[in-house]
Amino acid sequence: MSPEAQLEEALCVAALNVPDPVVRGQFLDRACAGDARLRAAVETLLAAQGDAEIFFERGRLAVNAPGVDAQAAELLRQPGGVLESDDWSDEQLGSRLGRYQLRQKIGEGGCGTVYLAEQQTPVRRQVALKVIKLGMDTKSVIARFEAERQALAMMDHPNIARVLDAGATETGRPFFVMELVRGTRITQYCNEQNFDTGQRLKLFIKVCHAIQHAHQKSVIHRDIKPSNILVTLHDGEPVPKVIDFGIAKATAGRLTDNTLFTAVEQFVGTPAYMSPEQADNTGMDVDTRSDIYSLGVLLYELLTGRTPFNTEMLMQSGMDGMRRTLREQEPQLPSTMITSMQRTELSLTAGQRHAEPPKLISQLKGDLDWIVMKALDKERNRRYETANGLAMDIQRYLDNEPVVARPPSQVYRLKKLVRRNKLTFLAGAAVALALFIGLGLSTWLFLRERASSQREARLRAEAEDRAKITQAAMFVSQGKFEEADGALNQVKNFPADPTLDCASALRSVGEWLALQQRWPPASLRYTALLKVNQLSPPGQIVLDYQACGVLLAATGDLAAYNRFWQLAVTNFDAAPNGSILLACLLLPVDKTQIERLKTMAAATENQIHFISKSHQSEWTLMPIGLWQYRCGNDQAAIQWCQRAQAQGQRFPPCDAVVDATLAMAYYHEGQTSEACAALAQARQLVDAKFKSGLDRGRPGYGFWFDWVYARQVVQEAGASVDCDAATLGAD
Repeated sequence: MSPEAQLEEALCVAALNVPDPVVRGQFLDRACAGDARLRAAVETLLAAQGDAEIFFERGRLAVNAPGVDAQAAELLRQPGGVLESDDWSDEQLGSRLGRYQLRQKIGEGGCGTVYLAEQQTPVRRQVALKVIKLGMDTKSVIARFEAERQALAMMDHPNIARVLDAGATETGRPFFVMELVRGTRITQYCNEQNFDTGQRLKLFIKVCHAIQHAHQKSVIHRDIKPSNILVTLHDGEPVPKVIDFGIAKATAGRLTDNTLFTAVEQFVGTPAYMSPEQADNTGMDVDTRSDIYSLGVLLYELLTGRTPFNTEMLMQSGMDGMRRTLREQEPQLPSTMITSMQRTELSLTAGQRHAEPPKLISQLKGDLDWIVMKALDKERNRRYETANGLAMDIQRYLDNEPVVARPPSQVYRLKKLVRRNKLTFLAGAAVALALFIGLGLSTWLFLRERASSQREARLRAEAEDRAKITQAAMFVSQGKFEEADGALNQVKNFPADPTLDCASALRSVGEWLALQQRWPPASLRYTALLKVNQLSPPGQIVLDYQACGVLLAATGDLAAYNRFWQLAVTNFDAAPNGSILLACLLLPVDKTQIERLKTMAAATENQIHFISKSHQSEWTLMPIGLWQYRCGNDQAAIQWCQRAQAQGQRFPPCDAVVDATLAMAYYHEGQTSEACAALAQARQLVDAKFKSGLDRGRPGYGFWFDWVYARQVVQEAGASVDCDAATLGAD
């Protein structure tokens, strides 16, 4: 079939989905854009479709009318007769297709009709049966119908409608049998139940998981919208079901025996939910990120009650106008969309979300705005890479954790400015390009070829690493830490650009290894973490530095520990941070290290002088005590440690470090009995903790690495303080 004929067929299918004749005419005016030949061809196809339906309907009525010759009617119904039941525009209700009896027509699209059918054997149940429509059984439509059947058959997920059977009518029109989903479209269900924002997001996460499953099966849905996501109740719990993979596309391998191509300029999908690249191109370059865009539109509608772009306005603007809007026009932020509503509509929308208007606007501003806009980005490279990534970011929002989505940078805004002023920038670029070519075209071509080859290899390796990191993050979310560790072991190079997914996976697996006292692999995870966790909150970064330093010291890798404390000093040189100072004092220091740490130590000590005694704690005083001991100031170390012990609230891991420091300082001062008593107390605390087993701990009372730190200092004290074994007790 020629591209022209395929375009005519595509426009005919699209027009058949517009029941209103006036709106259909406006759509064709825009879509044909003054092409009289194309408009006439589409009108002919539409007329032929209508005449066929009228013809067969009249024939059916005539055959069933009183007085019609029975023999003639039977001849018409026989195979090849014009009124053979499978040739009617609709199957006869009550008739059978294989072992399925048709009971009720429940849906109809441009290519197929869906019936409620009853299966008699081997089990008795109601199913949904979809059969291709009369007049639509062209090669391309049948190929797409077969693709939907095969796509659904490949998937096995609780949130995707299952394929149960497949077959063909006597005339060869294919059909397939699906799980019957008795449900309501997701947006309608949420509105009827007055779901608040959190409930809507939790339901949407399940949809993301279903789409992720399809993507893992190398299938792109390409028509995600509310009518294709029905919500049904299972044991009283709402369960979304994704249906209608009618324009699904395989990203790997073949869905059917006939390769499914989308014709040049063919338009598939629903405009308001369609990604810019899906609307702009032929579909040959559409990947899973197109579904991410459609999920963003669905999320936008769940949160605001509207789609980013009005469907009627898109249809009325014609294909070129529709593509231009989707490609160039930026949608409003969800919070801005809500704010711009009329008072009545705003009250209704907020009420359906179980919130007052100001509260709803406040909920959407910030993180939810940027999550939605990241999914809707015109540049697919800036969208979420996977549906699971979108779901995880929403879960972070629900858990009050930092999200990956961020406002666009100034560079990105500049790129948008260039797009809006193409002619001006193109003129300047043309002049610059001419000068550049004149100066050294041959050199540029050589460098470009070499860079292209290197970039291809690098991108391929990065893609493989990103896939393993995403897999590790998924395993962590499922509590499968052994599998997550295995996936991280296969990562050759962690990404240079920081990502919260990668940081979270490394941190979780590293902590899991540390709790099992597997210090070397745990230290590898935390060393990698320090390179990718720039997006984490400052407090979390400090905790990561503490854990990394403790693990490196526990492994005994002196070279790695030296690199660590030098990095820590570089990043926190003048910061009054006792935790970082403590992490840099785990092992005995030399003069060079003392000089590098002086600025940080002075800032930390000065900060304590400006804090009222009521706000001082054992945690803030302990690092200065150990610092003074490392500097050889034993008396000062004893004074700071005694101040720490005098605090009202005491913490076991902190007590252990203070006692061990006192033991070493007392011993240097000749106070052997005091040194031995302090060491005994420190050992008792550490031994008891490690005997009961490490746990994650909690803020303020000590994390697992605080205990590992304490044991490190206690072991150092035990090696330097000579006490009688009876005094210390058994190790």
